[in-house]
Amino acid sequence: MEEPIRIMITDDNEVVREGLISIFEGHKDLQVVGQAVDGLDALDKAEKLQPDIILMDGQMPRMDGPEAIRRIKKIMPDVKILFLTVYGDYAGDALAAGASWYLTKDCRRQDLLEAVRALAQSARLKAKPTS
Repeated sequence: MEEPIRIMITDDNEVVREGLISIFEGHKDLQVVGQAVDGLDALDKAEKLQPDIILMDGQMPRMDGPEAIRRIKKIMPDVKILFLTVYGDYAGDALAAGASWYLTKDCRRQDLLEAVRALAQSARLKAKPTS
């Protein structure tokens, strides 16, 4: 059995973070390993927690999502970052900074689960040695 997909959630809104955690609970292939309250916190925790996937908000205090993505990708180039935004705002900036994909926060629960699994699968395929 494969290891669960390790997820870190970054959002300055506690209700949003708790809601995202509840979406992943009960899925044996998914494990939330940490939370960050802003981009600076995400930068610090990502290196310590080594998640497979980081869910990243856009507008946050101290450091916004696109800047956090840029900095995280410099130290962890293989981590997959799923940018979550309200109306597609900052999506272009986040993708240019290194986000792997983006979804709007009004997406369906199933879309979020499928996106996380697809990003993790693409990372695992890339990591497999070729014969």
